[in-house]
Amino acid sequence: PLGPAPTFGPREAAPGAWRPRAVLETLRLSRQEISAAAEVVNRVVDHLVQRLQRCESEFRGVTLLRTGSYYERVKISSPNEFDVMFKLEVPRIQLEEYCNSGAHYFVKFKRNPKGNPLSEFLEEEILSASKMLSKFRKIIKEEIKHIEDTDVIVERKRRGSPAVTLLISKPKEIAVDIILALESKSSWPASTKEGLPIDNWLGVKVRNTLRRQPFYLVPKHAKEGNGFQEETWRLSFSHIEKDILKNHGQSKTCCEINGVKCCRKDCLKLMKYLLEQLKKKFRNRKELDKFCSYHVKTAFLHVCTRDPADSQWRCEDLELCFGSCVAYFLHCLETERLEHYFIPGVNLFSPHQIEKPSKEFLSKQIEYERSNGFPVFGEF
Repeated sequence: PLGPAPTFGPREAAPGAWRPRAVLETLRLSRQEISAAAEVVNRVVDHLVQRLQRCESEFRGVTLLRTGSYYERVKISSPNEFDVMFKLEVPRIQLEEYCNSGAHYFVKFKRNPKGNPLSEFLEEEILSASKMLSKFRKIIKEEIKHIEDTDVIVERKRRGSPAVTLLISKPKEIAVDIILALESKSSWPASTKEGLPIDNWLGVKVRNTLRRQPFYLVPKHAKEGNGFQEETWRLSFSHIEKDILKNHGQSKTCCEINGVKCCRKDCLKLMKYLLEQLKKKFRNRKELDKFCSYHVKTAFLHVCTRDPADSQWRCEDLELCFGSCVAYFLHCLETERLEHYFIPGVNLFSPHQIEKPSKEFLSKQIEYERSNGFPVFGEF
């Protein structure tokens, strides 16, 4: 279990005065910008879903699952990146955990009556993530040729990435990550039993309800030596994260029109922006390559677990609350421990995942920012 993270008293506020509200203001995407981008993305995505549902392929059962920061309302900077999941329900599957990883699994089918629509992707008895992903990719590549009034291309495949990335160049540049996800309605794998620690924050009832939702598997391969085990699938709970971020208050009315506003989402936005700006600043160096907004989001969820009361996230305490999130993230970097929020056995900051020098480098940069009033927020 995670030890208590350091907290800061008001006296220890950073010396360089910076104004978090002003920073957030610059991050606010104009409604117009968002709806223009979303309109293009929705048109392309809806076209693809309809075509997949109509064509005689293994993917005709796909439906759309909108996840990611745009739909969680924590998108920052410009609306130029979207994630969408194309989910495919797979009944009667059996999971076999890969190397005690907790997160990666081989997928098998329990009974294989002749009618298994996915049989062409089976490697012996295992549903091959790479085979399925390449066919999915091929169909999408074919389909985007039929989309009118929009310039779309499929980006070159990135090794180990579960996404098919579309680049839309007109009316403006937008990247859309389309992720194929298998939907399973069986109970969540054993590795998640102690995860989702929201009992004291959102309540036991909410946790039970969330755990009754389906879970998803995405074709993100497990690392194997210097390569990847290409047949594996990774658990995904992005739909649950979206739910939590939407209904994030201990009181049911937190941030509703007549409810009291909290600063939880603002803290998450600032944390994401901090990492994004540092990655820009040091884009010519390798140290920050492996860090991503998911690390920030995971740390943030742990802080919400540790400080469950809405009164600990009052809007007027934004600077303190953000300071507390930063301190916790630094604590994770220093101890080389960031537990996956849903699979506590998985340590996202283990030396095996991210080398120590990278963590020390990021830690040093964040310390510098914190001591100097976050100058990086004003750069680029």
